Amino acid sequence: MRIIRGRYQRRQIVAPNNLPVRPTTDMAKESLFNILENYYDFEELEALDLFAGTGNISYELVSRGCKKMVSVDQDAGCVKFIRETANKLEMKELMVIRSDVYRFLGTHKMKYDLIFADPPYDCQEYEQLVQLVFDNELLKEGGMFVLEHDKHIKFEEHPHFMDQRHYGKVNFTFFAQTLEEQED
Repeated sequence: MRIIRGRYQRRQIVAPNNLPVRPTTDMAKESLFNILENYYDFEELEALDLFAGTGNISYELVSRGCKKMVSVDQDAGCVKFIRETANKLEMKELMVIRSDVYRFLGTHKMKYDLIFADPPYDCQEYEQLVQLVFDNELLKEGGMFVLEHDKHIKFEEHPHFMDQRHYGKVNFTFFAQTLEEQED
């Protein structure tokens, strides 16, 4: 995997083969960040990466100037790899937490501008994941939740649905938090 843009641009990161991950492809990641650049000044961003895996999305956000990055994964090997990579690259903005994502979302109280989640494609709890983000009010006003998922999953009827994009086998659904929803 490589970091596409920012202060670590073109940096290659090689993850151990034994990690239980499926990193977002460079093509899909580049397309995702082209969309996000239209919404955010990355230097003002506080972001959360769920099911962080290799840290691919987290590194890209930090490289582009994200001021606070929290990465969550339950796999000890993934957490260790992200910590080691962040230390090696001196990414002081990146904090790594080892936790079950659903448990984390149920107790965590900080709000974020951007939340990204890339659960395993065999995940059966997509609806629960989306619900936890919004029920626990983890997005700031104008915040966005991006979910990477299998092509068979559809969210067009969800009240926070914003858009869905397909890049090869990668699918992203974008959910939005508006001021009116926070005031209800």
